[in-house]
Amino acid sequence: MTAAPRCFIIRHGETEWSLNGRHTGLTDLPLTANGEKRVKATGKALVGDDRLIVPKHLSRIYVSPRRRARRTLELLHIGCRERLPWLEERLEDAIRTDAHVHVTEAIREWDYGDYEGLTSKQIRELRAENGEEEEEEDGGWDIWRHGCPGGESPEQVIQRLDALIAEIRENHHSKYIGKPAHEVVKGDVLIVGHGHILRAFAMRWIGRPLTDTAFILEAGGVGTLSYEHNNIDEPAILLGGAFVVED
Repeated sequence: MTAAPRCFIIRHGETEWSLNGRHTGLTDLPLTANGEKRVKATGKALVGDDRLIVPKHLSRIYVSPRRRARRTLELLHIGCRERLPWLEERLEDAIRTDAHVHVTEAIREWDYGDYEGLTSKQIRELRAENGEEEEEEDGGWDIWRHGCPGGESPEQVIQRLDALIAEIRENHHSKYIGKPAHEVVKGDVLIVGHGHILRAFAMRWIGRPLTDTAFILEAGGVGTLSYEHNNIDEPAILLGGAFVVED
């Protein structure tokens, strides 16, 4: 039996703005108390040698620079050997992985530009006031098609996500795909980021346009991406996988 490496995507925990549906890009908000509690519960449920995310199988951890994402990684208690780059001391977790933690703008949230802090309803009202909605005969403003004025376009988002996906496949997945399942494989990747950008990442993982996006990823939610037929050229979204049981 062979095993395909996985890419786990985790959205940061709840913030005040995520509760209110406000677009949060560069604004650096903390998690709510409830958000912290729920992320801790996620870590206990899904991280461990007999869980979905097996720390010793991780090759690399990518995390957005925003503190809501960094705090989420802390609360998952992955058990990194190295000190997290933004902390002065290493967390007191039991060491469970040698995976390097890479803080990168590649997985920061979509830059909402002029729409930062607004809800979708407020954005559409603003565009109607400016006469912009009337110009769009395809159903009005949609971030996947139109992007954000003063921020990022869908094409810019695709460019940075495609570059990250290519890096993951070349440096972490290609050399491990198809290895015997009984071997300790360190090809899994963990990404801690944000709602819109991780939904876009999932679509680009399988080579689909952002306009096809029909995924929901709740605050603190976890998704799994992998490959079909243990083939690097057949990226897939893993709807459900068995937990690991060591002999």
